[in-house]
Amino acid sequence: MSKWLRYAFALLLIVGLLAACGPDDAEPTDGDTSGEGASEGDMPEKPESLTLWMNAEEKQQTAMEEITNKYTEETGIEVELVPVDMLEQVEKLDVEGPAGNGPDIIFQPHDRIGDLALRGLVDPVDLGEAESEYTDIAKEAVTFDGDYWGFPAVMETYAMYYNKSLVETEPEKMEEIMSLAADFTDASQDKYGFLMEAANLYFVYPFFSGYGAYVFANDGENYDITDIGLANEGAKQGGDLVKTWFDEGYIPQDLTPDIMNGLFKEGKVATVINGPWMAREYAEALGDDLGVVPLPVLDNGERPKSFVGVKSYMLSYYSENKEWAQDLMKYITNAENSMIYYEVAGEMPPRHDAIENPVIADDEIYSAFAEQTNYGEPMPNVPAMQQVWTPFNDALSFISKGEPVDEVLDEAVQSINDNIEASGANQ
Repeated sequence: MSKWLRYAFALLLIVGLLAACGPDDAEPTDGDTSGEGASEGDMPEKPESLTLWMNAEEKQQTAMEEITNKYTEETGIEVELVPVDMLEQVEKLDVEGPAGNGPDIIFQPHDRIGDLALRGLVDPVDLGEAESEYTDIAKEAVTFDGDYWGFPAVMETYAMYYNKSLVETEPEKMEEIMSLAADFTDASQDKYGFLMEAANLYFVYPFFSGYGAYVFANDGENYDITDIGLANEGAKQGGDLVKTWFDEGYIPQDLTPDIMNGLFKEGKVATVINGPWMAREYAEALGDDLGVVPLPVLDNGERPKSFVGVKSYMLSYYSENKEWAQDLMKYITNAENSMIYYEVAGEMPPRHDAIENPVIADDEIYSAFAEQTNYGEPMPNVPAMQQVWTPFNDALSFISKGEPVDEVLDEAVQSINDNIEASGANQ
């Protein structure tokens, strides 16, 4: 054997001996595990604490305190919960992140993901073995440019609430709703058969998409922001429908969410379209008279495709504890803790086991929202989506005042295209 071969053999022997004494066979220093059961050998050294910016809402904070206190007990890692309004977190992170004062985790609606990713404020996450536990629509919502950018925590859409004392049978078709509107509406008495925020794209989208409209064309994987379907034939058909609601006086032009909710709780409105965030407040007012059903079938036989929103925990680019931050996000959104969050905060988890859980499946109210998500689609999460809301909501306002639908929608789409180009979102 040559001298060089003897050296090589000796080196391999030493490496093998070192490997045999490595971490796989070594006992953990304290036998502790992370919140999901990963051994310390799989993770970096534990930080003393993690910081999470949560939405500034009392019930959500109560739920998060209960969940994160458990995490601290199991891992020894303190979790600092900082209430920051969800819509203010992005700009705050943009300032405090580079200064070293930002959080490890933020909480955001999925339609902000593209903007956050391109601004370099967040990093992709690894859902790991939990990937199959989240619903498909939730995973689609948090996917951008081929990566997951958040741990899905809340899934929401809207449905039709109705007052059983005013509606004899469960409403199933839009023609039934229009009959209620015609028979029950008396604006002089503040009585209405049907109310919704019809000058708000978020809520009115189903009555456009149900006829073939869309925001951006989608091939199943990517959005084509050069192809906007908010002024096509289906969109104009939807616009004509919405216009009749205002022309006939079914929905007042100056309707606000507070007015609508107040009238419904007073028993002066037969049906309203709203989200699950109003369920408990409506139930307190109407008791057993409150009912909820998926959005009614349109006159073309189509189910209206509502926007589905997914709020998720996202990983700050500036976090120095990325692995443990992801461990915490996975822990917060696991099966047990998702149900704690649902029961305390009243928000629906986007998990298969949660939707099938009898607590939700047998609940007349929340099961209707879960069913509606089957007919919905995620709001586009590309940066260009931020340029859609204002022009189209302005268009809906013009329609509510009697402006011609075709011209208004054409102008709205032109404005959206101009805004996208000016913002650089088309690059």
